[in-house]
Amino acid sequence: MNIKEIINVDAEILSGQSVFTGTRVPVETLFDHLESGISLDEFLDDFPTVSKEQAIALLEIKSDLKEAFAQVDILRKSKSKKPTLTDFLNKL
Repeated sequence: MNIKEIINVDAEILSGQSVFTGTRVPVETLFDHLESGISLDEFLDDFPTVSKEQAIALLEIKSDLKEAFAQVDILRKSKSKKPTLTDFLNKL
């Protein structure tokens, strides 16, 4: 799924806050729900304008980013070389 199908940022929608595309639901709401112990299915029931595919794709992106940041941190700690933006993007 293309990132533009998942997340939209528009100054006219919630003052530019990141929302699920085609909705007014902030993406942060998904993370807040999950951190509070609310299941993905309950989140989707609470916000029916968000598709299950969008929510899962966002969680996958978050996982990929978390892994990439971890890899960059390993590079930084190795001191063999300073990590570059290319190093980070290659980990995605």
